[in-house]
Amino acid sequence: MDHASAADLLDRYKRAWETFDGDGWTDLFTEDAEYHEDPFEPPLVGSNALRAYLLEAAEAQDQVEMTVERHWVVGDTALAAWHASYVQRTNRARVRLAGFMTLELAGDGRIRRFREWWHRREMPATG
Repeated sequence: MDHASAADLLDRYKRAWETFDGDGWTDLFTEDAEYHEDPFEPPLVGSNALRAYLLEAAEAQDQVEMTVERHWVVGDTALAAWHASYVQRTNRARVRLAGFMTLELAGDGRIRRFREWWHRREMPATG
């Protein structure tokens, strides 16, 4: 993995989340990928769990925008600082996230282990 390939992978991740593209999303990961969204909970494992995760996000989130601020590559691992925002469908509150992710890659360039840490701020909808 080089810096340009990691940028492409992160851009595909961003587009799949922003558009809730289930095929594009699952294509990013190996069939048995681990997705650690919460360090205190077991990971999501496999394509079906990852697709279900994105479908839940599509039901809850609207107007998703993600930006990768900076990324690094170390061996077969890409690391990225990012921020994102979306509108909650239930109450129209704006949610802002700032986080860091690590993507451990398989030989074919797909993600085999994903970990993220983020901070969340919610701002009520204005009338």
